[in-house]
Amino acid sequence: MAKPKPNNFGFRLEALAWNAYVGALNALGLERASAWGGAFVPTIAPINSAWKTSIRNIRMCFPNESDAWHREVRRESFVELGRMSGEFPHMAKFLDKYRNGDVQFHGKEIIEATLGKGAVFIGGHFSNWEITSLCFAQVDPGSHFTYRPANNPIIDRYIIDTRAEFGLKLQAAKGKEGGMGLLRSLKRGRSIALMNDQKYNAGLSVPLFGHNCMTADGPTRLALKFGVPLIPITGRRIEGTNFIATAYPAIPLDYDKPDDEQTVYDGVKRVNEFMEARIREAPGQWFWSHRRWPKSAWVEAGVM
Repeated sequence: MAKPKPNNFGFRLEALAWNAYVGALNALGLERASAWGGAFVPTIAPINSAWKTSIRNIRMCFPNESDAWHREVRRESFVELGRMSGEFPHMAKFLDKYRNGDVQFHGKEIIEATLGKGAVFIGGHFSNWEITSLCFAQVDPGSHFTYRPANNPIIDRYIIDTRAEFGLKLQAAKGKEGGMGLLRSLKRGRSIALMNDQKYNAGLSVPLFGHNCMTADGPTRLALKFGVPLIPITGRRIEGTNFIATAYPAIPLDYDKPDDEQTVYDGVKRVNEFMEARIREAPGQWFWSHRRWPKSAWVEAGVM
């Protein structure tokens, strides 16, 4: 966990509103809460700058598609974000759905082969990415996850506790302290899991959809340093609240030259190629509202 922040009055007031919201979603039940979130979030999204960011990203990445197609992908993306917000208080039900097969996990044998040896798993913000984490945690409960802590420490605790209930026992907040925890886990033969599809200013400038963007190189460097596989996992909504999560074969890395910067660059480039391929399979299920590319890329692409 990150160093706790003081619980000031503003945080407590915000937490009261959060608890009321979560309570209402619980009262709705999983299916209705998911549908409600999917209807509500796209309705209010246009007042946020992320609405404009999304359409620029989509137009830049799919220049040959129509404006109507671009707008529909944006709408689908915010529907997914809304459904995720409605589904999060019901994660225990997704554990039941995993056990009865409504939530499927393909490629479990890839994870099982790393148990006791360690691996670096990377994910992306596809559909309800919490469900992908849930699936992974059922196969490797000793893995160490990174997360971006919520600003409000009371809400952050709720999120951490919810994840712990479905198997994410080891959670490291992003930062120096969390990074040291990941190193310790790898030294002990434990696996670690990180997101690898968002902007990271201290990373490497690598193409994604033909436009350079700052990409985290940490996962690739860790896999090379410890000589463990770099394995991607993603998820996709199939219908309603049913999902398929998939673990894929490891990203190829040159382990004979682990300290070579070209080796690292090539690995990060393959990570972005993997992410791009998954986005193309279901564009509406990726988190387009993140400012993944610099404004200069928008200008060069003529979308700004």
